[in-house]
Amino acid sequence: MISNLYTTIPMKQLLIFLTISMFVFSCKEKKNNAETQVIQESPTITFPEKAKSMSVYEVNIRQYTPEGTFKAFEKHLPKIKKLGTDMLWIMPVQPIGLKNRKGGLGSYYSIQNYTAINPEFGTMEDFKSMVKNAQEMGFSVILDWVPNHTAWDNPWVTEHPEYYAKDSVGNITYEADWTDIALLDHSNAALRASMIEAMKFWVEEVDIDGFRCDHAAHEIPMLFWDEVRAALDPIKDLFWLAEWDEPKLHPQFHSSYSWGLLHLTEDVAKGEKNATDLFDFFKEDLEKYGKEAFRMTITTNHDENSWAGTVFERYGEGHKAFAALIFTAPGFPMIYSGQEVGMDKRLKFFEKDSIDWSDPKGLFPFYQKLVRIKKNNAALWNGAYGGLLQKIEVGNENVFAFLREKDENRVTVLINLTAETQEISIDADKYIANAKEAFTNKTLNITDGKAALAPWEYLIFTK
Repeated sequence: MISNLYTTIPMKQLLIFLTISMFVFSCKEKKNNAETQVIQESPTITFPEKAKSMSVYEVNIRQYTPEGTFKAFEKHLPKIKKLGTDMLWIMPVQPIGLKNRKGGLGSYYSIQNYTAINPEFGTMEDFKSMVKNAQEMGFSVILDWVPNHTAWDNPWVTEHPEYYAKDSVGNITYEADWTDIALLDHSNAALRASMIEAMKFWVEEVDIDGFRCDHAAHEIPMLFWDEVRAALDPIKDLFWLAEWDEPKLHPQFHSSYSWGLLHLTEDVAKGEKNATDLFDFFKEDLEKYGKEAFRMTITTNHDENSWAGTVFERYGEGHKAFAALIFTAPGFPMIYSGQEVGMDKRLKFFEKDSIDWSDPKGLFPFYQKLVRIKKNNAALWNGAYGGLLQKIEVGNENVFAFLREKDENRVTVLINLTAETQEISIDADKYIANAKEAFTNKTLNITDGKAALAPWEYLIFTK
């Protein structure tokens, strides 16, 4: 075949043919190498960057549906996806202790067995199915973890009493008025190792995406979290959220609770604090935590709702204004089950008490819009991925006015923190020129450099 080819094709044409063939082959090889190189050099996005534009949704399985099961909750995943939140924090799913139980069903945080499922919620297979389905829909699923204490009938109490804190006469003790729990002693290396093995179970067996760690620093040394991260990080890229408010938790945790902001906003709602106090808070928080920490911001959660009151009790008619604040100011915002439909009752903590999903106040579109505004504006992203808060001087301490910028994106926010109309002075050309208000698409009515904000009015201008 080769000899015939050479003899039938003139030499000049043969040389041209060979040259073209070599060029085509070289191009294909370069293209293939380039494609391979791109694939090899493409970085895998990990936490915290993976969560840079996310907001969190806290899931209370017991109260979410009349059934109170994983299977019943799973049917609501499309609705949460429509809301726009990307991370699901699942409250504890383990069996609840019977000994010294409070109420009929007990506290989610009284753990009887760290590696089992509460049968009231369903089976382990039900939970795995729920997690897998959520992940396939694009959610990151983090599990509530209780490292500080166990139920009194947890096997460790009898098998490993050395794992527990003791009082002055050697009896296992509890914390505060939490009589349904037994306090653990994290100075015991064997306890720490057993706890880590239990956490590893949920990563390897269920493939969860991280942990929300209850009571993360009280009586728990940072050494424990060092050991946890060293053991679990090689298994999977995980997200770490600490229910505590201390800078020492970083960098072992990506996110920590901004309890200070929650209580400050409640004081502002009562008229006891104002915008000056808010600016002071954010300045001090940045100095303490730096810009990389994801600071969890909330207006409610399972504890606040059950023990302190609903958002309507604590914020009154200003509840939407403060929700707008936590979604636009620096922070990692969270929505609690039922908050997005205006749940106007304190859910019972130790009993069955289903959420009403009828949304009588029509709040779902409001929270959906807040989530989208945050996600679609890089200036509002979490931690160092977003822009710093910059104060806008408006001549009125009852109005929280600020802007955040990231690259070409700018968001300007004006929030009336009171139930009275407030007048402000603002340079429209400097701050809101060519920007549109995210909820109304309207422009701010400014006369002679002055504008009025209605009671509890919130304006978010995006550019």
